Amino acid sequence: MTNTRGLAVVTGASSGIGAATARHLADAGFSVWACARRLDRLEEVASHFSEITAVELDVTSAESVAALAARVPLAPDGLALLVNNAGGAVGLDPVATAKPEDWLSMYETNVLGAMRVTQALLPALEAGSGGHIVLTGSIAGYSVYEGGAGYTAAKHGARALMETLRLELNGKPIRVSEVAPGMVATEEFSLVRFGGDAERAAAVYKGVDAPLSADDVADLITFVATRPAHVNIDLSIIKPVAQAAAYKIARS
Repeated sequence: MTNTRGLAVVTGASSGIGAATARHLADAGFSVWACARRLDRLEEVASHFSEITAVELDVTSAESVAALAARVPLAPDGLALLVNNAGGAVGLDPVATAKPEDWLSMYETNVLGAMRVTQALLPALEAGSGGHIVLTGSIAGYSVYEGGAGYTAAKHGARALMETLRLELNGKPIRVSEVAPGMVATEEFSLVRFGGDAERAAAVYKGVDAPLSADDVADLITFVATRPAHVNIDLSIIKPVAQAAAYKIARS
Protein backbone atom coordinates (compact mmCIF):
# COMPACT_ATOMS: atom_id res chain seq x y z
CA MET A 1 0.00 0.00 0.00
CA THR A 2 1.18 3.55 -0.75
CA ASN A 3 2.30 5.55 2.28
CA THR A 4 -0.58 7.98 2.78
CA ARG A 5 -0.53 8.55 6.53
CA GLY A 6 3.10 9.44 7.25
CA LEU A 7 5.72 7.85 9.47
CA ALA A 8 4.83 5.68 12.47
CA VAL A 9 7.42 4.61 15.06
CA VAL A 10 6.54 1.46 17.02
CA THR A 11 8.70 0.41 19.98
CA GLY A 12 8.92 -3.17 21.22
CA ALA A 13 8.13 -4.31 17.69
CA SER A 14 10.19 -7.49 17.48
CA SER A 15 7.34 -9.77 18.61
CA GLY A 16 3.82 -9.92 19.99
CA ILE A 17 1.64 -6.82 20.00
CA GLY A 18 4.43 -4.58 18.68
CA ALA A 19 5.14 -6.73 15.63
CA ALA A 20 1.42 -7.10 14.91
CA THR A 21 0.94 -3.34 15.25
CA ALA A 22 3.74 -2.65 12.78
CA ARG A 23 2.03 -4.93 10.25
CA HIS A 24 -1.45 -3.49 10.81
CA LEU A 25 -0.20 0.10 10.52
CA ALA A 26 1.64 -0.74 7.31
CA ASP A 27 -1.58 -2.17 5.89
CA ALA A 28 -3.37 1.02 6.95
CA GLY A 29 -1.05 3.24 4.92
CA PHE A 30 1.70 4.22 7.36
CA SER A 31 5.40 4.01 6.68
CA VAL A 32 6.54 2.12 9.79
CA TRP A 33 9.78 2.04 11.72
CA ALA A 34 9.66 -1.18 13.75
CA CYS A 35 11.98 -0.61 16.71
CA ALA A 36 13.42 -3.00 19.31
CA ARG A 37 16.70 -4.45 20.55
CA ARG A 38 16.59 -7.67 18.51
CA LEU A 39 17.41 -6.53 14.99
CA ASP A 40 17.18 -10.04 13.55
CA ARG A 41 13.58 -10.39 14.73
CA LEU A 42 12.74 -6.93 13.41
CA GLU A 43 14.15 -7.79 10.00
CA GLU A 44 11.89 -10.84 9.92
CA VAL A 45 8.87 -8.63 10.69
CA ALA A 46 9.93 -6.18 7.98
CA SER A 47 10.77 -8.82 5.36
CA HIS A 48 7.16 -9.17 4.20
CA PHE A 49 6.35 -5.44 4.06
CA SER A 50 8.08 -2.81 1.95
CA GLU A 51 6.51 -0.18 4.24
CA ILE A 52 8.31 -1.48 7.37
CA THR A 53 11.90 -0.59 8.26
CA ALA A 54 13.76 -2.41 11.04
CA VAL A 55 15.42 0.01 13.48
CA GLU A 56 17.51 -1.15 16.43
CA LEU A 57 16.43 0.56 19.66
CA ASP A 58 16.88 0.05 23.39
CA VAL A 59 14.35 2.22 25.22
CA THR A 60 16.36 1.90 28.44
CA SER A 61 19.37 3.59 26.81
CA ALA A 62 19.42 7.39 26.44
CA GLU A 63 22.06 7.07 23.73
CA SER A 64 20.00 4.60 21.70
CA VAL A 65 16.89 6.78 21.96
CA ALA A 66 18.87 9.88 20.94
CA ALA A 67 20.19 8.02 17.89
CA LEU A 68 16.62 7.18 16.88
CA ALA A 69 15.49 10.78 17.31
CA ALA A 70 18.37 12.02 15.15
CA ARG A 71 17.03 9.93 12.26
CA VAL A 72 13.44 11.17 12.46
CA PRO A 73 12.69 13.96 9.97
CA LEU A 74 11.58 17.34 11.35
CA ALA A 75 9.15 18.19 8.59
CA PRO A 76 5.39 18.66 8.08
CA ASP A 77 5.25 15.22 6.49
CA GLY A 78 7.58 13.69 9.07
CA LEU A 79 6.55 11.78 12.19
CA ALA A 80 2.80 11.20 12.42
CA LEU A 81 2.53 8.50 15.09
CA LEU A 82 4.48 7.10 18.03
CA VAL A 83 3.32 3.82 19.56
CA ASN A 84 4.97 3.34 22.95
CA ASN A 85 4.63 -0.42 23.11
CA ALA A 86 7.90 -1.57 24.71
CA GLY A 87 7.38 -3.01 28.18
CA GLY A 88 6.57 -6.27 29.87
CA ALA A 89 6.31 -8.06 33.20
CA VAL A 90 8.92 -9.82 35.32
CA GLY A 91 7.88 -12.30 38.00
CA LEU A 92 4.71 -12.83 39.99
CA ASP A 93 6.06 -12.54 43.52
CA PRO A 94 4.09 -11.14 46.46
CA VAL A 95 5.29 -7.87 47.94
CA ALA A 96 6.82 -9.73 50.89
CA THR A 97 9.35 -11.54 48.69
CA ALA A 98 9.53 -9.32 45.59
CA LYS A 99 12.93 -8.64 44.07
CA PRO A 100 13.73 -4.91 43.77
CA GLU A 101 15.71 -5.55 40.59
CA ASP A 102 12.59 -7.01 38.93
CA TRP A 103 10.56 -3.94 39.85
CA LEU A 104 13.33 -1.65 38.59
CA SER A 105 13.45 -3.54 35.29
CA MET A 106 9.70 -3.16 34.78
CA TYR A 107 9.73 0.54 35.68
CA GLU A 108 12.71 1.12 33.38
CA THR A 109 10.97 -0.28 30.32
CA ASN A 110 7.28 0.44 30.91
CA VAL A 111 7.59 3.96 32.33
CA LEU A 112 11.02 5.49 31.76
CA GLY A 113 11.30 3.90 28.33
CA ALA A 114 8.04 5.51 27.24
CA MET A 115 9.13 8.81 28.78
CA ARG A 116 12.53 8.77 27.01
CA VAL A 117 11.11 8.02 23.57
CA THR A 118 8.27 10.50 23.97
CA GLN A 119 10.63 13.28 25.05
CA ALA A 120 12.99 12.57 22.19
CA LEU A 121 10.32 12.46 19.47
CA LEU A 122 8.04 15.27 20.64
CA PRO A 123 9.85 17.87 18.47
CA ALA A 124 9.22 15.74 15.38
CA LEU A 125 5.58 15.20 16.34
CA GLU A 126 5.12 18.95 16.90
CA ALA A 127 6.76 19.78 13.58
CA GLY A 128 3.98 18.08 11.65
CA SER A 129 0.43 19.17 11.08
CA GLY A 130 -0.78 16.82 13.80
CA GLY A 131 0.95 14.00 15.66
CA HIS A 132 -0.33 11.16 17.80
CA ILE A 133 1.13 9.21 20.74
CA VAL A 134 -0.43 5.86 21.62
CA LEU A 135 0.57 3.87 24.69
CA THR A 136 0.09 0.13 24.84
CA GLY A 137 -0.95 0.05 28.46
CA SER A 138 -2.77 -2.68 30.35
CA ILE A 139 -5.78 -3.28 32.55
CA ALA A 140 -3.03 -3.69 35.15
CA GLY A 141 -2.85 0.10 35.08
CA TYR A 142 -6.41 0.29 36.36
CA SER A 143 -6.60 -2.53 38.91
CA VAL A 144 -4.39 -4.76 41.04
CA TYR A 145 -4.09 -8.48 41.72
CA GLU A 146 -2.12 -10.68 44.09
CA GLY A 147 1.47 -11.17 42.99
CA GLY A 148 1.23 -8.37 40.46
CA ALA A 149 2.29 -5.35 42.52
CA GLY A 150 5.48 -4.67 40.56
CA TYR A 151 3.81 -4.87 37.16
CA THR A 152 0.65 -3.03 38.16
CA ALA A 153 2.74 -0.28 39.76
CA ALA A 154 4.66 0.12 36.50
CA LYS A 155 1.50 0.15 34.39
CA HIS A 156 -0.18 2.62 36.75
CA GLY A 157 2.93 4.77 36.27
CA ALA A 158 2.76 4.54 32.49
CA ARG A 159 -0.92 5.46 32.63
CA ALA A 160 -0.14 8.52 34.78
CA LEU A 161 2.57 9.53 32.32
CA MET A 162 0.17 9.52 29.38
CA GLU A 163 -2.70 11.20 31.23
CA THR A 164 -0.37 13.98 32.39
CA LEU A 165 1.05 14.38 28.90
CA ARG A 166 -2.48 14.77 27.54
CA LEU A 167 -2.95 17.76 29.88
CA GLU A 168 0.43 19.27 29.09
CA LEU A 169 -0.09 19.07 25.31
CA ASN A 170 -3.57 20.57 25.40
CA GLY A 171 -3.78 23.30 22.76
CA LYS A 172 -1.25 21.60 20.49
CA PRO A 173 -2.26 19.39 17.55
CA ILE A 174 -0.99 16.22 19.22
CA ARG A 175 -3.31 13.44 20.30
CA VAL A 176 -2.53 11.17 23.27
CA SER A 177 -4.24 7.78 23.65
CA GLU A 178 -3.95 4.56 25.59
CA VAL A 179 -5.01 1.09 24.52
CA ALA A 180 -5.21 -1.13 27.61
CA PRO A 181 -5.47 -4.87 26.91
CA GLY A 182 -6.46 -7.62 29.27
CA MET A 183 -5.31 -11.21 28.73
CA VAL A 184 -3.39 -11.50 25.46
CA ALA A 185 -1.83 -14.82 24.44
CA THR A 186 1.45 -13.90 22.74
CA GLU A 187 4.50 -16.06 22.21
CA GLU A 188 6.69 -14.28 24.75
CA PHE A 189 4.89 -12.19 27.41
CA SER A 190 4.29 -14.91 30.01
CA LEU A 191 7.42 -16.81 28.99
CA VAL A 192 9.52 -13.75 29.80
CA ARG A 193 7.57 -13.08 32.98
CA PHE A 194 8.37 -16.54 34.30
CA GLY A 195 12.02 -16.62 33.24
CA GLY A 196 11.55 -19.05 30.37
CA ASP A 197 9.42 -21.55 32.33
CA ALA A 198 7.22 -22.75 29.45
CA GLU A 199 4.95 -24.89 31.64
CA ARG A 200 4.18 -22.03 34.01
CA ALA A 201 3.67 -19.65 31.09
CA ALA A 202 1.22 -22.02 29.38
CA ALA A 203 -0.77 -22.39 32.61
CA VAL A 204 -1.70 -18.68 32.44
CA TYR A 205 -3.98 -19.41 29.47
CA LYS A 206 -5.08 -22.93 30.42
CA GLY A 207 -8.82 -23.43 30.09
CA VAL A 208 -9.44 -19.89 28.83
CA ASP A 209 -11.75 -19.80 25.84
CA ALA A 210 -10.17 -17.51 23.22
CA PRO A 211 -7.85 -15.06 24.98
CA LEU A 212 -7.00 -12.01 22.92
CA SER A 213 -4.38 -12.29 20.18
CA ALA A 214 -1.72 -9.74 19.32
CA ASP A 215 -3.67 -8.99 16.15
CA ASP A 216 -6.79 -8.14 18.17
CA VAL A 217 -4.88 -5.46 20.06
CA ALA A 218 -3.03 -4.22 16.97
CA ASP A 219 -6.35 -3.84 15.17
CA LEU A 220 -7.63 -1.58 17.96
CA ILE A 221 -4.41 0.46 18.07
CA THR A 222 -4.72 1.01 14.33
CA PHE A 223 -8.36 2.03 14.68
CA VAL A 224 -7.45 4.58 17.37
CA ALA A 225 -4.59 5.90 15.24
CA THR A 226 -6.68 6.34 12.10
CA ARG A 227 -9.54 8.44 13.47
CA PRO A 228 -9.91 11.99 12.05
CA ALA A 229 -7.32 14.45 13.36
CA HIS A 230 -9.84 16.24 15.59
CA VAL A 231 -10.85 13.01 17.36
CA ASN A 232 -8.86 11.82 20.40
CA ILE A 233 -9.75 8.44 21.86
CA ASP A 234 -8.26 8.86 25.32
CA LEU A 235 -8.65 5.27 26.50
CA SER A 236 -9.72 1.95 25.00
CA ILE A 237 -9.87 -1.14 27.22
CA ILE A 238 -9.99 -4.48 25.41
CA LYS A 239 -10.48 -7.86 27.08
CA PRO A 240 -11.56 -11.31 25.96
CA VAL A 241 -15.14 -12.26 26.81
CA ALA A 242 -13.79 -14.82 29.28
CA GLN A 243 -12.14 -12.10 31.36
CA ALA A 244 -14.24 -9.87 33.62
CA ALA A 245 -11.27 -8.39 35.51
CA ALA A 246 -7.53 -8.90 35.84
CA TYR A 247 -8.19 -11.45 38.59
CA LYS A 248 -11.52 -12.92 37.36
CA ILE A 249 -11.24 -15.22 34.36
CA ALA A 250 -13.61 -18.00 33.33
CA ARG A 251 -11.81 -21.29 32.78
CA SER A 252 -13.16 -24.63 31.62
